[in-house]
Amino acid sequence: MGCVLILAAAAGAAAVVLALRLWLVLHSRVVVPRESVSLMAVAGSGGHTTELLRLLGHLSAAYSPRHYVLADTDDISARKIHAFELSRADRDPSGGVVPRYFLHRIPRSREVRQSWLSTVVTTLHSACLSLPLTYRVRPDLVLCNGPGTCVPICAAAILLGVLGVKRVTVVYVESLCRVEHLSLTGRILRPFADYFLVQWPALKEKYPTSVYLGRIV
Repeated sequence: MGCVLILAAAAGAAAVVLALRLWLVLHSRVVVPRESVSLMAVAGSGGHTTELLRLLGHLSAAYSPRHYVLADTDDISARKIHAFELSRADRDPSGGVVPRYFLHRIPRSREVRQSWLSTVVTTLHSACLSLPLTYRVRPDLVLCNGPGTCVPICAAAILLGVLGVKRVTVVYVESLCRVEHLSLTGRILRPFADYFLVQWPALKEKYPTSVYLGRIV
């Protein structure tokens, strides 16, 4: 009985320490000036990828290298990303610069019309691959705009901070099509993102802590 109480107390203390560490990570806003920012951008299928690339089109060349994470079955997004990066290199005034970008594939967290019960299994599978990927890349910034694939990536990025490996800034931009209600991904990540951006004033009114900059894609 004594051993059980000791183990329970130790587990409780560990939980408290982890919770405190998570709170500190989520409430820190340390900005370190850098000549370059390693970026991990999570692409979703269809409109998500289109909006993401529009966002990236507004970023300077300082956001490099760029690591794109996409679903292992999403060949269309891969082609869009390659075309975007080649077009960006062609517009570079220095000329002849080889674009510094990489594509990483992980399983989808959820397919269209997939049951919620099986989604738990596929999300865990995706999370198991997201953590070693994020640990290997160790980005400065994670940028995402709503695909389910970004949930395990953001969780892995936050975990790096909790474990003291690296503080990763997470920026979530809610999709333009979300006018009055957040997406499921947005509802999940809103408490954890360092910056949560919305594109409609109705969402800013509902979620005062969000950042409203008008239409940005």
